[in-house]
Amino acid sequence: MADSGESFFDRHYFLLRRLHSLTGIVPIGAFLLVHLTTNSSVIWGAFNGRAKGDGTAIGRGVETFQHEVSFINNLPLLLLTEIFVLWLPIAFHSVLGVYYAKSGKRNTERYAYQDNWRYTVQRWTGYIGLLFIVYHVGTLRWGWDFLVPGGAQWSHYFASSTLAAALQGSTDGFTAGGVIVSLFYMVGVTSLVFHLANGLWTAAITWGVTVSEAAQKRWGYVCGAIGVGLMGAGWASVFGFAMMVDYDDAQRIEQRMIVEKYGEAKLLELLERYGMERLEDVDADTEAARETRDEIRRIAEAPYPGPAPEFKERDAIGTGPSDE
Repeated sequence: MADSGESFFDRHYFLLRRLHSLTGIVPIGAFLLVHLTTNSSVIWGAFNGRAKGDGTAIGRGVETFQHEVSFINNLPLLLLTEIFVLWLPIAFHSVLGVYYAKSGKRNTERYAYQDNWRYTVQRWTGYIGLLFIVYHVGTLRWGWDFLVPGGAQWSHYFASSTLAAALQGSTDGFTAGGVIVSLFYMVGVTSLVFHLANGLWTAAITWGVTVSEAAQKRWGYVCGAIGVGLMGAGWASVFGFAMMVDYDDAQRIEQRMIVEKYGEAKLLELLERYGMERLEDVDADTEAARETRDEIRRIAEAPYPGPAPEFKERDAIGTGPSDE
């Protein structure tokens, strides 16, 4: 059989297009939903009555976020899950996405209507989103501290404080570098959310779910609502860590939670590893401290045992057998 001269991508266009569309929804889109919901807990966690934080709304948000991050990082088979459920699908989706974007034709000059502009924006948000993912993961997971103003090193044990330091540019408040990083986060999150919401709309067409114009219009409203919701969660995440979380206040909450869960020795080990200081006013609610408080409360609330016992006179003066 003669070689048709078609590339691998052209020969398997139908299959690859659908796999590209599918991986953009599951697992990548599903992960983005969970990720933004978790990160925005720094805001909606203010309504979490089970988190005590430091007595403030943002403190409860910090504790809620730290609890969620700790839960995720203690999941079984986490590394394998990240590789096969996240990184490989992202790599597959990105490679095909770049190929299709470079091989496609831009027709905005000749056909300046909404759907064509949407296609162009989809391509550019894909480029920006991919760049943001590399930066986000590189600086927070791969140790690219040289790209973080102030050199903040992220740790899941100190998730809120170190993320706030990364977005603010230092541990002492905003810097010019922090403004740039925070703006890049806003652009990156916005690009990813648009790319997902618009990708959901085009995926329904690719898979033949929305054939008629009316069906595509109705599905467009649903995708728009999903996009608005995720955009709100993404912006809330960036705003919360960049503008509302104080590094020292978050550290106090995180250090207390570490002592409560792992003990004082583990905290000292982590502080030495990351070059942090022990905050002396941390009020750790350890098991021993709780038992001590319970014992004090039990004694204080016990009923008075009654009047003092009466002593005979000789008992009072300590007479002995020789007096009998």
